[in-house]
Amino acid sequence: MRIMRSILVLMIVFAVLFGIASAQTPAGGGGGRGGRGGAAPATPPAAPGAPQAPGAAAAPGGRGGGQRGPGAASIMMLNTTAWPDGGMIPLRYTQAGPELSPGIQWSGAPTGVASYVLMFHDADSVVNGSTDGLLHWMVWNIPGTATALAQGQPDGFELDNGIRQISVSGSRYRGPGAPAAGPVHHYIMELYALDVMLTDIKVPPQGPQEPNPNVQAIRTSVMQAMVGHVRGKASYVGLFHRPQ
Repeated sequence: MRIMRSILVLMIVFAVLFGIASAQTPAGGGGGRGGRGGAAPATPPAAPGAPQAPGAAAAPGGRGGGQRGPGAASIMMLNTTAWPDGGMIPLRYTQAGPELSPGIQWSGAPTGVASYVLMFHDADSVVNGSTDGLLHWMVWNIPGTATALAQGQPDGFELDNGIRQISVSGSRYRGPGAPAAGPVHHYIMELYALDVMLTDIKVPPQGPQEPNPNVQAIRTSVMQAMVGHVRGKASYVGLFHRPQ
């Protein structure tokens, strides 16, 4: 009986000592290669300019994307009091009325603008042999300091301040004229801010009311001369077809 009690005491002592030793052992098994719970090694910082892994969080301190790249065109504001954007064009600005050119205003131009080009065309028509809509007005070399064109621009190829104009009808504004029997047409006005003046556009002399046989060639020349020089753009839409 005494031997049994001694054995029982020894077992209790061993159990207590084993529990104390386990409690003092660090979690994760230390620095051995096979320890599961060890802290993961710190990831070294990426070298400056190195590509970031997909899905990785951006390093703090930078603003990140969202800024426009160099040379990106600004989005400007274009407006006319003649009709609301996307609204019906009143008769006075069309072939069914006195065909006045509308007054136009713009804002939000970037710095360094040397000139503007304004184009007004029928998006629901196609000129033979091209993908262009009928050209109702193209005005270029509008001075870079301008912020508006007054209503009722006079006929003639060259206006004040060196402004030049053409349309399919000659050197003048041509109002919308979609037929009454067809659908409403969308007339799009586009303004481009350029960092150059377009001084090399060749236009044969003609009267303001003479149909322009070279309108497509002139339009193409203007658009090609604009390539690489557009610094801002704005658009405005009007709807029209003739009354029944």
